[in-house]
Amino acid sequence: MYNRSINKKSMGFFALIILVFSALFSTQIIAKAIKHEELKPYNSYYQQLAPEKEYRATALEVVARLGVGHYKEITLNDRFSRQIFEKIFEDLDPMRMFFIQSDIDALQKHSDKIDDHLRKGDTGIFFDIYNLYASKAVKRYIKVIHEMDQGLKFDFNKKEFVQIDRAEEPWAKSEAQLDDLWRKRLKNGWLSLKLAGKDDDKIYSLLRKRYMNSLNQVSQVNKGDVFEMSINSYASLFDPHTQYFSPINSENFNIRMKLSLEGIGALLKKEDEYTKIVRLIPAGPADKSKLLKAGDKVIGVAQDDDEMVDIIGWRLDDVVNLIRGEKGTTVRLNVISGNTEDLGSAKIISITRDTVKLEDKAAKKKIIEVTQGGRKLKVGVIDLPTFYVDFKAYYAGDPDYKSTTRDVKRLVNELKQEGIDGLVIDLRDNGGGSLTEAYTLAGLFIKSGPVVQVKDARSEVTKYGDYDGQITYEGPLTVLVNRLSASASEIFAGAIQDYRRGLVVGVQTFGKGTVQHLTQLGRGQLKYTQAKFYRISGESTQNQGVVPDISFPALYDTSEIGESSLKHAMPWDSIQPVRYSMFNGFERFIPELIQRHNTRMKSNPELIFLTDQLDLVKQAREKQQLSINESIRDKERAELKKNRLEIENKKRKSLGQELLTKLEDDDVEEEDQEKDPLLEDETNKLDEDPLLDEATKVMADLIELTDIANAKVAQRVTK
Repeated sequence: MYNRSINKKSMGFFALIILVFSALFSTQIIAKAIKHEELKPYNSYYQQLAPEKEYRATALEVVARLGVGHYKEITLNDRFSRQIFEKIFEDLDPMRMFFIQSDIDALQKHSDKIDDHLRKGDTGIFFDIYNLYASKAVKRYIKVIHEMDQGLKFDFNKKEFVQIDRAEEPWAKSEAQLDDLWRKRLKNGWLSLKLAGKDDDKIYSLLRKRYMNSLNQVSQVNKGDVFEMSINSYASLFDPHTQYFSPINSENFNIRMKLSLEGIGALLKKEDEYTKIVRLIPAGPADKSKLLKAGDKVIGVAQDDDEMVDIIGWRLDDVVNLIRGEKGTTVRLNVISGNTEDLGSAKIISITRDTVKLEDKAAKKKIIEVTQGGRKLKVGVIDLPTFYVDFKAYYAGDPDYKSTTRDVKRLVNELKQEGIDGLVIDLRDNGGGSLTEAYTLAGLFIKSGPVVQVKDARSEVTKYGDYDGQITYEGPLTVLVNRLSASASEIFAGAIQDYRRGLVVGVQTFGKGTVQHLTQLGRGQLKYTQAKFYRISGESTQNQGVVPDISFPALYDTSEIGESSLKHAMPWDSIQPVRYSMFNGFERFIPELIQRHNTRMKSNPELIFLTDQLDLVKQAREKQQLSINESIRDKERAELKKNRLEIENKKRKSLGQELLTKLEDDDVEEEDQEKDPLLEDETNKLDEDPLLDEATKVMADLIELTDIANAKVAQRVTK
């Protein structure tokens, strides 16, 4: 989750070692010597991090703000202190792979004193626990890497199992027991790659790289990271959406909301010691310069004419911080090609920073044609990944400020010009954003009326809605949601459903019915829950979400994902409904729409394929242990392949396609890579998608049933 920072020596140091040793030893001995030197800096890494003096004021400010401003009234006492103590270990070591029971016992004496420390702004106890964790983690990773370097022999004929999830398991009683858990973990990784057809050298290389990356992450933690984790161990106990942001994460949060930043416009990721260009943001400064391309590695950064800073081994967010900057300023980058590690081939380029629009997060449109009863219908689709607004530009009077409602209004008008017969608003995976944008967006589809109620900690209820008397789109409307549709998405979907203005289809939503307030602190920002929102029907979406009129297959396990699965989540409740007028609509059509949908579910090859895949995934998730016996695992693997092939061919047969004799294996070499969270790629939900296609078919059904009903009314009037 976190990127860490500590500078390491450049690769030139290792090149010098190679030259010295090459005259004396064989290639194999040179390789071992390099590996020994590579780990040497970590052997001495037991950096004792301590809080800065300035952290005290921030901690006191957080405690004070939460004490008087949070919706939930919590007393900071010994009982709450013990909960914080448990949360620290849950955050640091969720799979219980580093601490042993004696570590917990030794620290237990501090468990009911954390509240006393926090009242004084003292986070030292958090740092002490983190330092213990870091030393244990570094030792553990070094030990595993050393064992791999010495040569490992596993007995894959032995009947052994590895626990998939150890979050609820007891702490290991001894280091020896922990050693065995790590041995099984490493053995499982080795067996997985072996069964995928990798030879021992390749397996060794992949696993060593994986553990070196983990070691790098631990060693790059800084004081600010530990302070942020410490405060959030406390803040998150109020509710899952209360969070402290460090200065860098505050900046990232604000950028997400306004969908723009000032920089060069490049998606970066960490690859070993290097910062790699993943892609360039279209029309951004880097893209326009034609000097950078995907795959290039940045090894140095300089501001204007300042000295070049070597960034090899730096954590990603520190590199991003160097490259970002004010519009009109110049950054110089030292860059090597992606297919080389020859530092001598580096070139220095200059790019002038500018405002970069993150269009991937903005609303997008397309039209899908659906044939219904011999008639071709044009269904407009607007994909809305988040509820965004550039508050700074708005308050500055910028007439072109970025906002969800403005963008969707423009897209709707464009779709109307293109002659759409119906409209789908796709809110899948939309985690929310601006509350204001949620009710102003609803105002595009209703003429006038309340949209949401907000109740604060004093039980005072405020109603928000749209009262301009204008409506942008009056035609048939469907809202597509899934389990990851949350917060502002649920306000919008709930209002459309309550007014009976449109159909809600998909999966029961996340269930986040709380309102957060963002306040600036002396250092960073605090986001805390200040109120709860309620539908105009009086029902909260908290813990319950919005239940669709027509249910689609769930891509996510709803017992594992959603507000109801989160610890310390607030409960569901209800308040008085408000007066509002429902649209004369389609409620009478819902039984017929459900029947038609269910019929398609039974005959649509893509939807059947999706359901079968989900069942297969569910079976896999239910397993608590994984065998690390080669023959057993091979049989399980073969059975899984067989089931996957049968599911694929079942679909192909229904579509009249050629059947397969085997499936290509997935690439198991994928590594988790650190990315700039602001610029991560997303799956474009406007690509081919069986659930979106089904939503458009439901829309077509609704249009047909409405037309039939209207025709009957017209016929009666004529008579």
